[in-house]
Amino acid sequence: MRHFVFVTVALMLLSGCSRHRHDDKRIFHYNESAGIATLDPAFAKDQSIIWPCRQLYNGLIQLDTNLEVQPSIARSWDISPDGLTYTFHLRNDVWFHKSPLFPTPDSTRTVTAHDFAYSFQRILDPNVASPGGWIFADVRDFTAVDDSTFVIRLKAPFSPFLSLLGMVYCSVVPHEVVEHYGKDFRSHPCGTGPFRFQYWKEGVKLVLRKNPLYFEVDSVVGADGQTTLARLPYLDAVDVTFIIDRQTVFLEFVKGNLDFLNSLDASYKDEVLTRDGRLKDKYADRIDLVSTPYLNTEYLGFNLEADNLQLSPSSFQQLRQALNCAFDRTKMMRYLRNNIGRPGEGGFVPMGLPGYDTLPSYGYRYDPERAKLLLAQAGFPNGKGLPTLKLSTTANYLDLCKYIQQQLGLIGIDIQVDVNPPAALREQIAQGKAFWFRGSWIADYPDAENYLSLFYSANHAPAGPNYTRFTSKEFDRLYMKARRETDPDRRISLYHQMDSLVMQQAPVIVLYYDQILHFTHKNVHGLRSDAMNTLDLRRVTID
Repeated sequence: MRHFVFVTVALMLLSGCSRHRHDDKRIFHYNESAGIATLDPAFAKDQSIIWPCRQLYNGLIQLDTNLEVQPSIARSWDISPDGLTYTFHLRNDVWFHKSPLFPTPDSTRTVTAHDFAYSFQRILDPNVASPGGWIFADVRDFTAVDDSTFVIRLKAPFSPFLSLLGMVYCSVVPHEVVEHYGKDFRSHPCGTGPFRFQYWKEGVKLVLRKNPLYFEVDSVVGADGQTTLARLPYLDAVDVTFIIDRQTVFLEFVKGNLDFLNSLDASYKDEVLTRDGRLKDKYADRIDLVSTPYLNTEYLGFNLEADNLQLSPSSFQQLRQALNCAFDRTKMMRYLRNNIGRPGEGGFVPMGLPGYDTLPSYGYRYDPERAKLLLAQAGFPNGKGLPTLKLSTTANYLDLCKYIQQQLGLIGIDIQVDVNPPAALREQIAQGKAFWFRGSWIADYPDAENYLSLFYSANHAPAGPNYTRFTSKEFDRLYMKARRETDPDRRISLYHQMDSLVMQQAPVIVLYYDQILHFTHKNVHGLRSDAMNTLDLRRVTID
């Protein structure tokens, strides 16, 4: 009954929306159910922090909607022929947000190369303990040659390095403000971004105001066909609330009190979306839906060092391959996910990346007869003699795991689904205490190397992200070769070889490649989407 009441109320609200607005201001409202832990870019480790920090800060480079590297504070750069030295030439018209801590008449100053040297060294400072220090693992040193020239030298060539610099960790911050506030810089941010800090009551509201000093402009074509330049951003402010209950968030969106909704909760997705993932007609006249690939691979992983089954390496591999073939991913996506995402029938590298193989000769599709054959070759004909397999997951993915449990049961494989709190499961996986587990990998930066690093032997957990403890000398050789390869086509060919090798060895079962859903009202324009799920509000307008 509660579900019916929720939907009925939503439809009533939709038919009579009353938007609460400041008529003379263009304010963009969104909700962050997870809360915001900090506004310091040195700690921007998850989406809830990254989104507001994207509005407050800039770095040397930025990524466009195709995830291609574009200038930001660096107007241009040169890379030495050996791939070791990056020389960035900075703009001279980028100003920090105004602060009384700047000893200048106008309470601000321009950004220089010395600010980047300070900001990057801060990420490496053990006293700061930033989780982003790994970004500079391959860096030999930083040098501010002068105010407008910044040089980074690497220990070894690393082709995706420029993309790494697009992460929020690499934002520039002013030493005057950081050193004055210390750890309290988290709630007194000062950057160069399109919006500046105004107000934050934790757990209640965050307000960012338009930065009148912002350096980026937009080309606008007028009714007369003439092109003019307009200073960004167009919005006057950004208002963030922190409502935890997702049904309440949806009702607030329907009422018009929120301009934007990122994804849908499983409890009401069937009332909003068709089985094919389209917006239902009763919402289509008031709401826009934009769907794009998301750089997130959802998977089940095996701890290859666990010996509780006491199988030979070949038998264990055949068992993993059998499990890969034993359930229908297409049906799973249609009935449990409303086709939000694509079935994981290729490699581990997801759609939306250049390293994704659009016509893979590897991967797994539903093939119960092949699954039975592989199961018999592993020594368990029709599942006979195979112990119960425990699959560790969280409550959010229980429906998917129950579906897999039912499908595998049809060929004699007995599965026990073990539900854990998210933090507890992460700890079990990192410490190697989970034999078979549900995991996901969201890209840190838009290069296939980021996904394939999960199978590099030097990255074994808990020190690195190789949670399956996969080890292959051939994979490691290809991985190191790809990291140093500067030709994009040759690098992508190496990525395909590595992805194929991983899928043949089957340390993981790829479930699906995720998809982003962005819902906005019809009067919101200019919100751009990309496969990193970036929230870019620079060009957003509200009628």
